[in-house]
Amino acid sequence: MNTGTNQVSLDDVISIDAKLSDEETLVRDTTRRWIRERFLPGVPTHFENATFPMELVPEIAELGLFGANIQGYGCAGMNNVSYGLAMQELEYGDSGLRSFVSVQGALCMFPIFRFGSEEQRQKYLPKMAAGELIGCFGLTEPGAGSDPGAMTTRATRDGNEYVISGQKMWITNSPAAHLAIVWAKVDSDDASTIRGFIVDTDKAGITCPETHHKMSLRASLTGEIVMDEVRVPADAILPETKGLGSALACLNQARFGIAWGVIGAARACFDEALAYAKERIVFDRPIASKQLIQQQLVDSATQIALAQWAVLHLGRLKDEGKNFAPYHVSLVKRNNCAMALDIARVSRSILGGNGISVEFAAIRHMLNLESVYTYEGTNEVHTLILGRYLTGENAF
Repeated sequence: MNTGTNQVSLDDVISIDAKLSDEETLVRDTTRRWIRERFLPGVPTHFENATFPMELVPEIAELGLFGANIQGYGCAGMNNVSYGLAMQELEYGDSGLRSFVSVQGALCMFPIFRFGSEEQRQKYLPKMAAGELIGCFGLTEPGAGSDPGAMTTRATRDGNEYVISGQKMWITNSPAAHLAIVWAKVDSDDASTIRGFIVDTDKAGITCPETHHKMSLRASLTGEIVMDEVRVPADAILPETKGLGSALACLNQARFGIAWGVIGAARACFDEALAYAKERIVFDRPIASKQLIQQQLVDSATQIALAQWAVLHLGRLKDEGKNFAPYHVSLVKRNNCAMALDIARVSRSILGGNGISVEFAAIRHMLNLESVYTYEGTNEVHTLILGRYLTGENAF
């Protein structure tokens, strides 16, 4: 089994180190080392057994990776480039690991930080940063995926409580979650509007069954959130949420991390394929000496480098707080997911028959990336977001 040790040559091709601060480099290198020492040895077994290493959660918290780019409340307060580099290294390990951390931070901690009350921030964020509370994000429904506004989950006011009923599916972390950020339609005097709620998963009427029989993201906990007249106090609502736009703002936080993360998956596949090509002898020579293999490796390295430069530019824009728009995130999420999936497939082919074994990383990443290509906005959705911006015409 080759876990990928050919980082230097690809780092030289990409050549971004001179553009990173000492802190950014430290975050990347510390996360990289932890992935190789603590996570990679066990992930093939977790993928085969469809389990997630919950025992590593305290170590992830110790690294400061939960809500890493949130200021205060026990969070690391990293800039967005450091955060992106960390997500990239996590996904070098597995998309399921990066998803776990992304959901905790971008989809659960961020909405509490951005849309919650100060009391909610103080109550939840420090414990979530410490990994003591795990969250999940309840938006997708059986009949409302790419069109979340079609959700049927409803929250009805009843005195000092809301009563929530509905079903969410394909929810990362839900089987292990202590709380859920649930999006529901709330009846008001004006119109039905969408609001976010913090729902503790030990409430009466809520269950979070695990989703089985997945062929992708197997080393990830996926489930549902089923709510049958779940009563929550009125102060469970995230007071600053105003319609579907609030939920989409959370998705953009997650999409930013995905755009970085998938580069890690692509690099893992590339590193493995390059090492294998140097060692695999065919017709008395290593296959790395063959023109077709060299072209595949060069094309892969080129696309990884271009993707890396794109997210670095995007991260700088986000840190500067100017000229940063949702369609920028759509551009890089769309491009980088497709890039990573293509490279995983090419790398799998370079490995030949060995490429279908979970002892190698390529097939695992390839299967995972089929999900990453789709979630947090499908490739088609991001195409239409960009198309709407370029043409001024809404094609949804």
